[in-house]
Amino acid sequence: MQEVSFGRTGLKVSRLCLGTMSLGSSSWKPWVLDADRAAPILRRALDLGITFFDMADWYSAGRNEEVVGRTLLELVPRDALVLATKVFYPMSSDVNDRGLSRKHLFASIDRSLRRLGTDYVDLYIIHAFDPETPLEETMGALHDIVRAGKARYLGASTMYAWQFAKMNHVARLHGWTPFVNMQCQYNLLYREEEREMIPYCQDAGIAVSTFSALARGFLARSGPTARTAHDVYLDFYGDEIDREIAHRVRQVAERHGVTPAHIAMAWVANSPKVTVPLIGATEPQHIDTAVAASRLQLSPDEVRFLEAPYRPRDEINDWNPVRRARALYRESESQSS
Repeated sequence: MQEVSFGRTGLKVSRLCLGTMSLGSSSWKPWVLDADRAAPILRRALDLGITFFDMADWYSAGRNEEVVGRTLLELVPRDALVLATKVFYPMSSDVNDRGLSRKHLFASIDRSLRRLGTDYVDLYIIHAFDPETPLEETMGALHDIVRAGKARYLGASTMYAWQFAKMNHVARLHGWTPFVNMQCQYNLLYREEEREMIPYCQDAGIAVSTFSALARGFLARSGPTARTAHDVYLDFYGDEIDREIAHRVRQVAERHGVTPAHIAMAWVANSPKVTVPLIGATEPQHIDTAVAASRLQLSPDEVRFLEAPYRPRDEINDWNPVRRARALYRESESQSS
């Protein structure tokens, strides 16, 4: 698989990153795969050249890091992998076991490393913006984590562009480690990050990694899946314009003789705005589909055809980054209590 430079850094990563929220423990969410079913997916990803893996301490309440990290390290040397994990959401009912305080960040990185079975992560990502913690406290603590050798690079996810820019400004003002990565939602039905976040990242040389290429499955789904049956965001997609775009995805797929999932993923994977798309999988063949899609070239006319119906999403229905973070925060609080 092709490798790409991760923004304006010396780090090289596989062109696709496997997002692993679906791997860990079925007791956390019914659609999550336990270790025995997760292992074949991880092996298939490695077989196809994927070496970049994204995790989070919150996924499966820590079991995700154990299953993914330890399985991978049994299969390949640590130096052959680029491992990312995230921090922010409540891990217990303890009021200090959440957010981006110095106390929580220091405790969380150590617990993540123990679960992963390694002494460092390549990329440590804050899962959301924390309005309750001073930016200097968060960025100073993250810098100390990097200086201690527990993380090589820093990333962020799920926030407004002004928040992300402000955090990086604080880091540079103090000579601390800045973020080199933004992980955001991006697909044919949700392109709001094209307004400010992506242009900011392009100007600053920050790698853009994206999730939900299939729009929570809406662009590929013929019926409910195990995940969408329990997805609190399922009703976010599905208005008249979304249905028209999905129809156009199916039309282009028919012309290419592939599935709609191939087309939706190809649009993201080949976008000049995206450094690395995250892919998800609950079966090994889902990895094959994603890899094939990343190699599928859409013509300029096809891209224009797919993009034409899009309109800015209404604020009432907008799944904006802050609202998403708040919804997930409430969900994680109820699970940890």
